[in-house]
Amino acid sequence: MGICISIASSEIHDQAEDQHHFHENVLYLTETIPSIGTHTHGSLYSKQGTKGLNQDAAILYQEYGIKGGAFCGVFDGHGKNGHIVSNMVRNRLPSLLVSQKYGVAKLEPTPESDNGRRPRKDLVKWKQACVSAFKVMDKEIKLQHNLDCSTSGTTAVVVVRQGEDLVIANLGDSRAVLGSMTEKGIKAVQLTTDLKPGLPSEAERIRNCKGRVLALKEEPHIPRVWLPHEDSPGLAMSRAFGDFLLKDHGLIAVPDVFYHRLSPNDHFIVLATDGVWDVLNNDQVASIVMEAESEQEAARTVAEAATASWKRKFPSSKVDDCTVVCLFLQDKQHPSSLAPET
Repeated sequence: MGICISIASSEIHDQAEDQHHFHENVLYLTETIPSIGTHTHGSLYSKQGTKGLNQDAAILYQEYGIKGGAFCGVFDGHGKNGHIVSNMVRNRLPSLLVSQKYGVAKLEPTPESDNGRRPRKDLVKWKQACVSAFKVMDKEIKLQHNLDCSTSGTTAVVVVRQGEDLVIANLGDSRAVLGSMTEKGIKAVQLTTDLKPGLPSEAERIRNCKGRVLALKEEPHIPRVWLPHEDSPGLAMSRAFGDFLLKDHGLIAVPDVFYHRLSPNDHFIVLATDGVWDVLNNDQVASIVMEAESEQEAARTVAEAATASWKRKFPSSKVDDCTVVCLFLQDKQHPSSLAPET
């Protein structure tokens, strides 16, 4: 069963600080900023698989930082306490990111440059804030004395929109994709790299730290991270929050951070956990979003399409949790009425 929630909040720090208030998998927030008549459009949805407890979490935070700004993220937990870690990161990271950038926990609008574009130096600050916030977040998880995260953790892929600029921070194998209109229709542009142990640069770092990268015989296509002299824990990603048993052996909580300048042809962003990307490719997801009945139904439509694809492709396998955030950059229109700007 899918889960959806809508909450309005003037300060995410106060709302999200108490973990007990948010057991739902998805969280919608909006910042009240006076004299703003427009807002970002989007949807989010989490559909539980058949493996047990849904360990995914997601957030869409509108009017984040400046008018028209947004923060969205998906977090795929794993291990015994992965559901707790993913929710903790989902609830804490937006305010932590702002506190690292502005030095305060409350969101304060940032002035735009004279030409209406974000100053380049501001983008550098966002990157520094992302790296710093992820580091602090990992430390806060480690300091939870009543929470064993030795082999539990979560991925994170986050997109921050500030004006016409996107800042994308990625940790693990969840993914962000941009839907951009071309003469041939909607095109998917992958904004992140799936950070898995099979990537040469990731494997090199892990091996330099005495970790091992090996695949199981029954899963030769899935490289995993193992301790130097023990066949555990076998993590299928190379970066994550938590998983402290591997933090001395090449697993890191340092995100890849990217920038993207929006164009008039950019229509939406999709963030999703690997339960979606394991069975649907980027273009399929972009087409599903484009064909969805409405912005509000887009995330649900993708998640349900992924679940259906799991059952078709792997009828004897358990279905993974599928969690999606769709952030629309302009009003959604029917595909037949769209044409790229030249």
